[in-house]
Amino acid sequence: MPREIITLQLGQCGNQIGMEFWKRLCVEHGINSEGMLEDFATEGTDRKDVFFYQADDEHYIPRAVLLDLEPRVINMILNSPYANLYNPENIYMSKHGGGAGNNWASGYCQAERLHEEVFDIIDREAEGSDSLEGFVLCHSIAGGTGSGMGSYMLEKLNDRFPKKLIQTYSVFPNQDEISDVVVQPYNSILTLKRLTMNADCVVVLDNTALNRIAADRLRMQNPSFSQVNQLVSTIMSVSTATLRYPGYMNNDLIGLVASLVPTPRLHFLMTGYTPLTTDQQVANVRKTTVLDVMRRLLQPKNVMVSTPRDRKHNHCYISILNIIQGEVDPTQVHKSLQRIRERKLAQFIPWGPASIQVALSRKSPYLQTTHRVSGLMMANHTGISSLFDSTCRQYDKLRKREAFLEQFRKESMFEENLDELDNSREIVQQLIDEYHAATEPSYLSWTATKK
Repeated sequence: MPREIITLQLGQCGNQIGMEFWKRLCVEHGINSEGMLEDFATEGTDRKDVFFYQADDEHYIPRAVLLDLEPRVINMILNSPYANLYNPENIYMSKHGGGAGNNWASGYCQAERLHEEVFDIIDREAEGSDSLEGFVLCHSIAGGTGSGMGSYMLEKLNDRFPKKLIQTYSVFPNQDEISDVVVQPYNSILTLKRLTMNADCVVVLDNTALNRIAADRLRMQNPSFSQVNQLVSTIMSVSTATLRYPGYMNNDLIGLVASLVPTPRLHFLMTGYTPLTTDQQVANVRKTTVLDVMRRLLQPKNVMVSTPRDRKHNHCYISILNIIQGEVDPTQVHKSLQRIRERKLAQFIPWGPASIQVALSRKSPYLQTTHRVSGLMMANHTGISSLFDSTCRQYDKLRKREAFLEQFRKESMFEENLDELDNSREIVQQLIDEYHAATEPSYLSWTATKK
């Protein structure tokens, strides 16, 4: 019984990573850019109907809803070879096309006004699935549409579909570069509140780390958006591989989320991937065994979130799920886990079992790779709180001076006061405190007192 997943792509960033994701899924399932199944892919044992459904003329259509408040990126998709893949009824661009001007409040208030039209599309998609499991939301937290409209959608999806899972792929801004969006810290804090309160699982895609990996590991001088988005699409496709090539375990979204999220708020995950190669770089292939892959996944340089060393807190892993693809002997997995324990390569929480779970997944037969084994780590690590910490510090600098708030005050939500901003800051602080508490043996009694 397939458990379907509906993908929502919001804003410039969400639609760009969404497009790369669908390109990748089409290649993995042998579907061409028109949505037709290639002749060589008719015998497959994969589950296409988790992410696609079939139209009357047999071609596959993604269960995707494309939303944006300005037309540029969606028009680019509609002028690409993949234009006929999507259902045109599932594409919504705001009529006046002015965008949200990188302002969270504008994105949120416009989404409020448009919500009937947008939810008509989502309800239609939901009714068209046999047993909908949940939603995947692609967006960035720093701009206007992805953050503001994304926040509104998260709240409303929770109200409308309280029993369905909501997983997000959230792109965090690059801290190494000076941003061209001055209100980025405000947008980020307001969105983080919704991600904390309304999502079941957030996969953090940190642009700082992604650019660093592209520059250091893949030797790209100035990585372009599309090159970084290819890294993101790899993470997204491998993290859903066990749903599309089902085995005995982790063959639905709840199975993945349940093993990684111990308490409701600690649901921000970092990812790592190995071996990293680009198209130009097939030459230097290394030997890849299961132990090599699992050991490399624990190295900070392969982790796609940049967390500075925090001396005050003894950060540790809460849980790890490794999705290993390729030719794998299960006994090797057992040996590798023993090695990792013996060498203490990973530090775990003091209040629960040290859990590295391993899901073995088949690779797509239509995607040629030069290495035998590849792996994706999805980890719940307390060090991610330092990412929220630096967002809070940037926010405090601006808030102290009440800088750049006039655009926010123009929207009805902030006309009278700025309580929503301060309340969001408080909730993000509580999240940071909970991650810090999770490094201590007393965490379980800490959660009891907080309830």
